[in-house]
Amino acid sequence: MPNIIRASVVQACTAAYSLPDTLEKLHRLTRVAKDRDGAQLVVFPEAFIGGYPKMSSFGVVVGDRQPAGRDEFVRYYNAAIEIPSPAISRIESISQETDVFIVVGVIERDQGTLYCTAVFIDPNEGLVAKHRKLLPTALERVIWGQGDSSTLPVLTRTFDQGSAKGSSITAKLSAAICWENYMPLLRTFYYSQGTQIYCAPTVDARPEWQHSMAHIALEGRCFVLSACQYAEEKDYPPDHAVADASKRNPSNVMIAGGSVIISPLGKILAGPLRGGEGVLTADLDMDDVVRGKFDLDATGHYARPDIFQLKVAASRL
Repeated sequence: MPNIIRASVVQACTAAYSLPDTLEKLHRLTRVAKDRDGAQLVVFPEAFIGGYPKMSSFGVVVGDRQPAGRDEFVRYYNAAIEIPSPAISRIESISQETDVFIVVGVIERDQGTLYCTAVFIDPNEGLVAKHRKLLPTALERVIWGQGDSSTLPVLTRTFDQGSAKGSSITAKLSAAICWENYMPLLRTFYYSQGTQIYCAPTVDARPEWQHSMAHIALEGRCFVLSACQYAEEKDYPPDHAVADASKRNPSNVMIAGGSVIISPLGKILAGPLRGGEGVLTADLDMDDVVRGKFDLDATGHYARPDIFQLKVAASRL
Protein backbone atom coordinates (compact mmCIF):
# COMPACT_ATOMS: atom_id res chain seq x y z
CA MET A 1 0.00 0.00 0.00
CA PRO A 2 1.43 3.42 -0.93
CA ASN A 3 2.58 5.60 1.95
CA ILE A 4 0.82 8.78 0.92
CA ILE A 5 -0.06 11.91 2.89
CA ARG A 6 -2.34 14.44 1.23
CA ALA A 7 -0.99 17.94 1.89
CA SER A 8 -1.96 21.50 0.97
CA VAL A 9 -0.37 24.93 1.04
CA VAL A 10 -2.60 27.96 1.35
CA GLN A 11 -1.72 31.18 -0.46
CA ALA A 12 -3.59 33.96 1.28
CA CYS A 13 -3.09 37.04 3.44
CA THR A 14 -4.19 38.55 6.70
CA ALA A 15 -7.53 40.37 6.60
CA ALA A 16 -6.46 43.98 7.29
CA TYR A 17 -5.14 43.20 10.79
CA SER A 18 -8.60 41.93 11.80
CA LEU A 19 -8.15 38.85 13.98
CA PRO A 20 -11.78 37.63 13.75
CA ASP A 21 -11.83 38.01 9.96
CA THR A 22 -8.45 36.31 9.59
CA LEU A 23 -9.47 33.37 11.77
CA GLU A 24 -12.65 33.01 9.73
CA LYS A 25 -10.51 33.04 6.58
CA LEU A 26 -8.29 30.32 8.04
CA HIS A 27 -11.40 28.27 8.78
CA ARG A 28 -12.79 28.70 5.26
CA LEU A 29 -9.54 27.86 3.50
CA THR A 30 -8.87 24.84 5.72
CA ARG A 31 -12.33 23.59 4.76
CA VAL A 32 -11.49 24.07 1.08
CA ALA A 33 -8.32 22.02 1.51
CA LYS A 34 -10.22 19.30 3.38
CA ASP A 35 -13.54 19.18 1.53
CA ARG A 36 -12.30 19.80 -2.00
CA ASP A 37 -8.90 18.12 -1.88
CA GLY A 38 -8.98 15.70 1.05
CA ALA A 39 -5.98 17.31 2.74
CA GLN A 40 -4.63 15.90 5.99
CA LEU A 41 -1.99 18.61 6.46
CA VAL A 42 -2.32 22.31 5.63
CA VAL A 43 0.45 24.94 5.74
CA PHE A 44 -0.40 28.65 5.93
CA PRO A 45 2.06 31.52 5.23
CA GLU A 46 4.37 33.47 7.49
CA ALA A 47 2.59 36.02 9.71
CA PHE A 48 -0.84 34.94 8.48
CA ILE A 49 -2.29 35.63 11.93
CA GLY A 50 -1.22 39.15 12.93
CA GLY A 51 -0.07 40.29 9.51
CA TYR A 52 3.10 41.07 7.63
CA PRO A 53 3.57 44.88 7.60
CA LYS A 54 4.95 45.13 4.08
CA MET A 55 6.33 48.62 3.25
CA SER A 56 6.04 49.86 6.86
CA SER A 57 8.98 51.75 8.31
CA PHE A 58 7.57 52.27 11.83
CA GLY A 59 9.16 55.72 11.72
CA VAL A 60 12.68 54.36 12.17
CA VAL A 61 15.92 55.88 10.97
CA VAL A 62 19.35 55.35 12.45
CA GLY A 63 19.46 57.26 15.72
CA ASP A 64 15.78 58.27 15.87
CA ARG A 65 12.23 56.90 16.21
CA GLN A 66 9.18 58.99 15.35
CA PRO A 67 5.99 59.12 17.47
CA ALA A 68 3.84 58.06 14.49
CA GLY A 69 5.94 54.91 14.21
CA ARG A 70 5.35 54.11 17.87
CA ASP A 71 1.62 54.51 17.26
CA GLU A 72 1.82 52.16 14.29
CA PHE A 73 3.59 49.62 16.47
CA VAL A 74 0.73 49.85 18.98
CA ARG A 75 -1.71 48.83 16.24
CA TYR A 76 0.55 46.01 15.11
CA TYR A 77 1.12 44.85 18.70
CA ASN A 78 -2.62 44.74 19.30
CA ALA A 79 -3.11 42.57 16.20
CA ALA A 80 -0.69 39.94 17.55
CA ILE A 81 -1.74 36.94 19.64
CA GLU A 82 -0.46 35.20 22.73
CA ILE A 83 0.32 31.49 22.92
CA PRO A 84 -1.86 30.02 24.35
CA SER A 85 -4.86 32.31 23.84
CA PRO A 86 -8.47 32.26 22.61
CA ALA A 87 -7.10 32.65 19.06
CA ILE A 88 -5.03 29.48 19.44
CA SER A 89 -8.08 27.74 20.89
CA ARG A 90 -10.05 28.75 17.79
CA ILE A 91 -7.37 27.29 15.50
CA GLU A 92 -7.41 24.13 17.60
CA SER A 93 -11.17 23.85 17.12
CA ILE A 94 -10.80 24.31 13.34
CA SER A 95 -8.15 21.58 13.27
CA GLN A 96 -10.35 19.25 15.30
CA GLU A 97 -13.48 19.97 13.24
CA THR A 98 -11.74 19.35 9.91
CA ASP A 99 -9.37 16.61 11.12
CA VAL A 100 -6.49 18.53 9.53
CA PHE A 101 -3.02 19.12 11.00
CA ILE A 102 -2.39 22.87 10.64
CA VAL A 103 0.93 24.71 10.45
CA VAL A 104 0.34 28.45 10.45
CA GLY A 105 2.48 31.56 10.77
CA VAL A 106 1.47 33.93 13.57
CA ILE A 107 2.77 37.09 15.16
CA GLU A 108 3.23 36.05 18.76
CA ARG A 109 3.00 38.56 21.60
CA ASP A 110 5.02 37.68 24.70
CA GLN A 111 4.94 40.53 27.20
CA GLY A 112 6.47 43.51 25.40
CA THR A 113 8.07 41.61 22.52
CA LEU A 114 6.66 40.27 19.26
CA TYR A 115 7.95 37.13 17.56
CA CYS A 116 7.39 35.76 14.07
CA THR A 117 6.29 32.24 14.95
CA ALA A 118 4.93 29.09 13.33
CA VAL A 119 2.53 27.00 15.41
CA PHE A 120 1.77 23.32 14.93
CA ILE A 121 -1.83 22.31 15.65
CA ASP A 122 -2.85 18.64 15.84
CA PRO A 123 -6.54 17.71 15.38
CA ASN A 124 -6.45 15.46 18.45
CA GLU A 125 -3.89 17.12 20.72
CA GLY A 126 -4.27 20.79 19.82
CA LEU A 127 -1.18 22.98 20.05
CA VAL A 128 1.80 20.61 20.07
CA ALA A 129 4.72 22.93 19.31
CA LYS A 130 5.86 26.32 18.07
CA HIS A 131 8.91 27.63 16.27
CA ARG A 132 10.09 31.21 16.63
CA LYS A 133 12.00 32.71 13.71
CA LEU A 134 15.64 32.71 14.75
CA LEU A 135 16.73 35.86 12.98
CA PRO A 136 14.32 38.44 11.54
CA THR A 137 15.49 39.96 8.27
CA ALA A 138 16.55 43.62 7.90
CA LEU A 139 13.94 46.03 9.35
CA GLU A 140 11.99 43.06 10.75
CA ARG A 141 14.59 43.14 13.54
CA VAL A 142 13.08 46.40 14.78
CA ILE A 143 9.64 44.88 15.35
CA TRP A 144 10.35 41.19 16.10
CA GLY A 145 12.53 39.51 18.69
CA GLN A 146 14.84 36.58 17.97
CA GLY A 147 13.91 32.98 18.57
CA ASP A 148 16.35 30.54 20.13
CA SER A 149 17.19 26.86 20.17
CA SER A 150 14.35 26.03 22.57
CA THR A 151 11.79 26.16 19.74
CA LEU A 152 13.25 23.98 16.99
CA PRO A 153 10.71 21.14 16.85
CA VAL A 154 10.89 18.22 14.48
CA LEU A 155 7.63 16.45 15.16
CA THR A 156 6.67 12.86 14.49
CA ARG A 157 2.98 12.70 13.60
CA THR A 158 0.65 9.94 12.46
CA PHE A 159 -1.76 10.30 9.54
CA ASP A 160 -4.55 7.88 8.64
CA GLN A 161 -4.31 6.06 5.33
CA GLY A 162 -7.64 6.59 3.59
CA SER A 163 -10.30 3.91 3.83
CA ALA A 164 -7.98 1.17 5.03
CA LYS A 165 -9.20 0.64 8.59
CA GLY A 166 -6.45 0.91 11.15
CA SER A 167 -3.83 1.83 8.56
CA SER A 168 -1.64 4.84 9.23
CA ILE A 169 1.69 6.41 8.35
CA THR A 170 4.10 8.48 10.42
CA ALA A 171 6.12 11.40 9.18
CA LYS A 172 8.52 13.96 10.64
CA LEU A 173 7.67 17.65 10.17
CA SER A 174 9.58 20.88 10.73
CA ALA A 175 9.24 24.55 9.81
CA ALA A 176 11.69 27.24 8.75
CA ILE A 177 10.30 30.73 8.23
CA CYS A 178 11.20 32.83 5.17
CA TRP A 179 14.91 33.74 5.11
CA GLU A 180 15.70 31.27 7.88
CA ASN A 181 15.81 28.94 4.91
CA TYR A 182 19.09 30.63 3.94
CA MET A 183 20.71 29.51 7.22
CA PRO A 184 22.69 26.37 6.25
CA LEU A 185 23.20 25.19 9.82
CA LEU A 186 19.50 25.42 10.62
CA ARG A 187 18.73 23.30 7.57
CA THR A 188 21.46 20.87 8.58
CA PHE A 189 19.95 20.56 12.05
CA TYR A 190 16.54 19.73 10.62
CA TYR A 191 18.06 17.19 8.23
CA SER A 192 19.93 15.61 11.13
CA GLN A 193 16.64 15.16 12.96
CA GLY A 194 15.15 13.35 9.97
CA THR A 195 12.67 15.93 8.72
CA GLN A 196 10.57 14.56 5.87
CA ILE A 197 8.00 17.32 5.43
CA TYR A 198 9.84 20.63 5.51
CA CYS A 199 7.36 23.51 5.86
CA ALA A 200 8.50 26.92 4.64
CA PRO A 201 5.95 29.63 5.45
CA THR A 202 7.14 32.86 3.83
CA VAL A 203 6.36 36.24 2.31
CA ASP A 204 9.21 36.07 -0.17
CA ALA A 205 7.41 36.32 -3.53
CA ARG A 206 10.48 36.67 -5.74
CA PRO A 207 10.87 34.14 -8.57
CA GLU A 208 14.31 33.35 -7.12
CA TRP A 209 12.58 31.83 -4.09
CA GLN A 210 11.53 28.84 -6.18
CA HIS A 211 15.19 27.97 -6.77
CA SER A 212 15.84 27.98 -3.02
CA MET A 213 12.87 25.69 -2.35
CA ALA A 214 13.98 23.24 -5.04
CA HIS A 215 17.51 23.27 -3.64
CA ILE A 216 16.29 22.48 -0.11
CA ALA A 217 14.11 19.63 -1.36
CA LEU A 218 17.06 18.15 -3.21
CA GLU A 219 19.58 18.81 -0.45
CA GLY A 220 17.42 17.46 2.36
CA ARG A 221 15.69 14.78 0.30
CA CYS A 222 12.43 15.99 1.83
CA PHE A 223 9.12 17.38 0.68
CA VAL A 224 9.11 21.18 0.78
CA LEU A 225 5.79 22.93 1.36
CA SER A 226 6.22 26.66 0.84
CA ALA A 227 3.17 28.81 1.59
CA CYS A 228 3.47 32.48 0.63
CA GLN A 229 1.06 35.32 1.21
CA TYR A 230 -0.71 37.00 -1.68
CA ALA A 231 -1.83 40.51 -0.73
CA GLU A 232 -3.11 43.65 -2.40
CA GLU A 233 -3.42 47.16 -0.96
CA LYS A 234 -7.08 46.50 -0.12
CA ASP A 235 -5.95 43.77 2.29
CA TYR A 236 -4.28 46.33 4.56
CA PRO A 237 -5.75 49.18 6.63
CA PRO A 238 -6.47 52.23 4.42
CA ASP A 239 -3.62 54.27 5.92
CA HIS A 240 -1.01 51.50 5.66
CA ALA A 241 2.23 52.34 3.89
CA VAL A 242 2.42 51.41 0.19
CA ALA A 243 5.14 51.49 -2.46
CA ASP A 244 3.84 54.74 -3.99
CA ALA A 245 1.39 56.77 -1.91
CA SER A 246 0.57 58.97 -4.92
CA LYS A 247 -0.73 55.94 -6.85
CA ARG A 248 -2.82 54.12 -4.30
CA ASN A 249 -5.08 51.49 -5.82
CA PRO A 250 -6.92 48.70 -3.98
CA SER A 251 -5.72 46.15 -6.54
CA ASN A 252 -2.02 47.06 -6.41
CA VAL A 253 -0.08 43.94 -5.45
CA MET A 254 1.81 44.09 -2.14
CA ILE A 255 2.93 40.43 -1.88
CA ALA A 256 2.82 38.40 -5.09
CA GLY A 257 2.61 34.78 -3.87
CA GLY A 258 4.52 31.91 -5.44
CA SER A 259 3.47 29.05 -3.16
CA VAL A 260 4.78 25.66 -4.21
CA ILE A 261 5.06 21.99 -3.23
CA ILE A 262 8.27 20.17 -4.26
CA SER A 263 9.26 16.49 -4.00
CA PRO A 264 12.50 15.10 -2.50
CA LEU A 265 13.93 14.76 -6.00
CA GLY A 266 13.13 18.35 -6.94
CA LYS A 267 9.93 17.74 -8.91
CA ILE A 268 7.30 20.47 -8.63
CA LEU A 269 4.12 18.75 -7.49
CA ALA A 270 1.94 21.89 -7.30
CA GLY A 271 2.45 25.54 -8.18
CA PRO A 272 4.03 27.96 -8.14
CA LEU A 273 0.80 29.91 -7.73
CA ARG A 274 0.78 33.57 -8.74
CA GLY A 275 -1.80 36.27 -9.34
CA GLY A 276 -4.20 35.53 -6.51
CA GLU A 277 -5.13 33.55 -3.46
CA GLY A 278 -5.68 29.81 -3.62
CA VAL A 279 -5.02 26.35 -2.24
CA LEU A 280 -2.47 23.95 -3.78
CA THR A 281 -2.63 20.24 -2.94
CA ALA A 282 -0.46 17.23 -3.72
CA ASP A 283 0.06 13.61 -2.71
CA LEU A 284 3.26 13.15 -0.75
CA ASP A 285 4.53 9.62 -1.37
CA MET A 286 6.70 9.21 1.69
CA ASP A 287 8.65 6.42 -0.02
CA ASP A 288 10.08 9.18 -2.23
CA VAL A 289 12.09 10.34 0.80
CA VAL A 290 13.76 6.95 0.96
CA ARG A 291 14.23 6.87 -2.81
CA GLY A 292 16.05 10.20 -2.52
CA LYS A 293 18.22 9.09 0.40
CA PHE A 294 19.51 6.23 -1.77
CA ASP A 295 22.21 8.46 -3.24
CA LEU A 296 22.21 11.53 -0.95
CA ASP A 297 21.75 11.74 2.81
CA ALA A 298 23.28 15.09 3.76
CA THR A 299 23.68 14.20 7.44
CA GLY A 300 24.14 10.45 6.93
CA HIS A 301 26.14 8.56 4.33
CA TYR A 302 26.90 11.77 2.40
CA ALA A 303 28.28 13.54 5.49
CA ARG A 304 31.86 13.65 6.78
CA PRO A 305 31.53 13.81 10.59
CA ASP A 306 35.27 13.22 10.86
CA ILE A 307 35.71 16.69 9.34
CA PHE A 308 32.46 18.61 10.00
CA GLN A 309 30.25 18.50 13.10
CA LEU A 310 27.13 20.43 14.03
CA LYS A 311 26.95 21.90 17.55
CA VAL A 312 23.54 22.93 18.88
CA ALA A 313 23.09 25.25 21.88
CA ALA A 314 22.45 23.48 25.18
CA SER A 315 18.92 24.88 25.59
CA ARG A 316 17.83 22.57 22.74
CA LEU A 317 19.35 19.47 24.39
